[in-house]
Amino acid sequence: MLILLAFIIIFHITSAALLFISTIDNAWWVGDNFSTDVWRACTTNNSMCTPITVQFNEYQSIQAVQASMILSTIFCCVAFLVFILQLFRLKQGERFVLTSIIQLLSCLCVMIAASIYTDRHEELHKSSGYTVEVSKGQYGYSFVLAWIAFAFTLISGVMYLVLRKRK
Repeated sequence: MLILLAFIIIFHITSAALLFISTIDNAWWVGDNFSTDVWRACTTNNSMCTPITVQFNEYQSIQAVQASMILSTIFCCVAFLVFILQLFRLKQGERFVLTSIIQLLSCLCVMIAASIYTDRHEELHKSSGYTVEVSKGQYGYSFVLAWIAFAFTLISGVMYLVLRKRK
């Protein structure tokens, strides 16, 4: 049982780390001489970064992605704290339902963020606010990590739903 508990904790911490990296790192959309994410666009030649503001097309979509990724990260961290609290407070045989619900909310938020970015990426990268041509890029590793974090939080949420407290 202790090994299972350690695996669940490591799995949850990994999910949170993936969410933090995909939210913060500047690699949602990359090209030969640029990288961009939901916060800023940077050129790799002179290391100049421009924050994404109202001047960019589809700024509302970017804000929705930002908010969803932040919420998913917060929900994942809160779910971990609730899990630790429930670990010591639940009676034997009860399930970690509250932890599961919060983790599944985190899963939903990251899915919403990645889906919006996937759907709107063409319009997002046609903006005149960019200093370089970003429409010829490709998805970066932060975008891929967001989808992996979706899978991890989904699996984690289901694990908490099935998990019962034992001796």
